[in-house]
Amino acid sequence: MASGTTAPPPPANLKRIVAASLIGTTIEWYDFFLYGSAAALVFNKLFFPDSDPLVGTLLSFLTYAVGFAARPLGALVFGHYGDRLGRKKLLVLSLLLMGGATFAIGLLPTHATIGSAAPVLLTVLRLVQGFALGGEWGGAVLLVSEHGDARRRGFWASWPQTGAPAGQLLATGVLSFLTAVLSDSAFGSWGWRIPFLLSGVLVIVGLWIRLSVDESPVFKQALAQAEARKATPDAAAEKLPLVSVLRHHWRDVLVAMGARMAENISYYVITAFILVYATTSAGLSKQTALNAVLIASAVHFAVIPLWGALSDRIGRRPVYLLGAAGVGLWMFPFFSLIDTGGFGNLILAVTVGLVLHGAMYAPQAAFFSEMFATRVRYSGASIGAQFASVAAGAPAPLIATALLSDYGSSTPISLYVIGAAVVTIVAVGVAKETRHRDLLDVEPSDDAEPAAAPPADARTA
Repeated sequence: MASGTTAPPPPANLKRIVAASLIGTTIEWYDFFLYGSAAALVFNKLFFPDSDPLVGTLLSFLTYAVGFAARPLGALVFGHYGDRLGRKKLLVLSLLLMGGATFAIGLLPTHATIGSAAPVLLTVLRLVQGFALGGEWGGAVLLVSEHGDARRRGFWASWPQTGAPAGQLLATGVLSFLTAVLSDSAFGSWGWRIPFLLSGVLVIVGLWIRLSVDESPVFKQALAQAEARKATPDAAAEKLPLVSVLRHHWRDVLVAMGARMAENISYYVITAFILVYATTSAGLSKQTALNAVLIASAVHFAVIPLWGALSDRIGRRPVYLLGAAGVGLWMFPFFSLIDTGGFGNLILAVTVGLVLHGAMYAPQAAFFSEMFATRVRYSGASIGAQFASVAAGAPAPLIATALLSDYGSSTPISLYVIGAAVVTIVAVGVAKETRHRDLLDVEPSDDAEPAAAPPADARTA
């Protein structure tokens, strides 16, 4: 166990680090969510025109799910090199990959122009998006977690998490504006490309900010200790991060995967599938549905740091469990409110759902970071988070759409989310509380209790 922690960086420096992580995650989630919204609204017609509308939507969501399938590979590759080379370099690469793929989608010919090659190319670019996002999340939250002090780690680490609603807000806002000012024919012909092409500008801004920050001091200290061990006589070769994770942290990986079930599934049902349900079953316009998600995402952005701060006071587990139970209990009222067809009820349904989701998402960054030792933290946090997304977020809109098609009712969809909530409650319920763990604990251990962080006055100035 490490005996102490490095002094937290000056507030101005920490804020710059938070800003660098936040701008990067916002851009990456903007790119990722933009695809999901476009899949629900126009891709079924542009890339799968020979299918009936609901089948076309299913095929469109299938390409959406492909992006999730690439995320575990991104987690493995970026996690490995992030634990060996550092967080910053890999975060720059992930931003370039995601932005380049999104920009290319904006230039992609449709089925009407190049036939079946169009959905194939769309799928390839979606794979690149997923690969990049699989490496982005772990590095972004670790860069903040490893710079800040333990007492407020939940609060500071929750800011990169706000990149998800910020990206959703940005993507939905741009789409909502375009659908409001353009006719359906103009939007379907060329207007849908504008948000994807805007990604190129956003990436330039993100790179400028992200290149200005320093590498994590916790990682640099762990790297120095690893190099010192290598220099000793008869030193054993350092194991690959993946091997160390599977050997020493496999329980933590399973906890992280279980914890993501309700968080991931509920989010994509509330924000992506809602665009299908509200327009097909509740008879609302796509503009109305987009506006509801837009308003709810703004509230979601605001509450995430508050949930993160609460996790610093009462622990990661209680806040996470509250969110999982709340999302499960909210599903039946959620769909009942939407079925009324009222805009106010739609806003209420989505907003409450996202506020409860935030109780899981906010402490997740610190919670997962605190589970793993420094030299395997990028790999462990990324693997736990991204492998779960294949079973959770990837098929969620697809499963929800199929259930709606087969049963014509929201009841099976509610039960689906409730089942995920039960899995998450069990996983987080058996986990250890981590909020007092010292991130300078560089030696992995299955059984050791987390080290309590030293009091503030014991830290170096």
